[in-house]
Amino acid sequence: MALLSPRTSDLLPVISRLPGIPDHLDHGPFRIARLLPTLQPVRYGSKAVTRHWRVMHFERQKLMAVTEYIPPKPAINPRCLPPPPQPPKEDSGFIRLLRKEIAAVFQNNRMVAVCQNVAMSAEDKILLRHQLRKYNIFMKIFPNQVLKPFLEGSKYKNLLPLFVGHNMLLVSQEPKAKEMVRILKTVPFLPLLGGFIDDTILSRQGFVNYSKLPSLPQLQGELVGGLTLLVAQTHSLLHHQPAQLTALMDQYLRQRQEEEPSTPASGKPDPPDPAVES
Repeated sequence: MALLSPRTSDLLPVISRLPGIPDHLDHGPFRIARLLPTLQPVRYGSKAVTRHWRVMHFERQKLMAVTEYIPPKPAINPRCLPPPPQPPKEDSGFIRLLRKEIAAVFQNNRMVAVCQNVAMSAEDKILLRHQLRKYNIFMKIFPNQVLKPFLEGSKYKNLLPLFVGHNMLLVSQEPKAKEMVRILKTVPFLPLLGGFIDDTILSRQGFVNYSKLPSLPQLQGELVGGLTLLVAQTHSLLHHQPAQLTALMDQYLRQRQEEEPSTPASGKPDPPDPAVES
């Protein structure tokens, strides 16, 4: 409990008897100021609680229970109702830019390969990017939340199972599968999942088989050689029968000339030679 100062009326008899107090200080406000204590204790702490929770009267409890509002039950359970339509979420400018870039990548490139984007050091990634760029193969990385909606509405929706985790796209305007597979063999921890070439979806083994095919100029040379050989054979077959027929006709004419030497070609016998008759 805090100390309380004594009342001034209780101290008046004591102070009036103190010796050495001048008369001009023993009356009026000086007397009251002299009577006040030098130190006054002040009480600190929480205020006294004057309101306590009281139990409601039993009669009032019954009245409140009887007059309580009970809302009517809906005819259809709210759980059975379709959710209210939500306003369409507007995409940010960055998302729209990524969609345009993804559409351009799939439209302007004949080869798109999907690889798993594993943890690589910055030095290894720069080296791989430089090796691929020598053959005009570029590395693209897009978030799946933007790439998957694009694939669902396109003809490449069969590639969706490949986009599960972090992925990387290797794109090229020309089908450089042979060079890409050779470079990826030097990076065994970067697996090739699949992709497409000229709108034909290929698996990893499909890319390997495609890389083993000969180059386009070589195939064109073989095709031209095969066509030239067929043309030559056709030409020889077409000229073989007339040549054989001509040879047979010549042989037949020679035989006829040997059998009838004196009969001219006009069918009349030659006139007799007078030198021979004489």
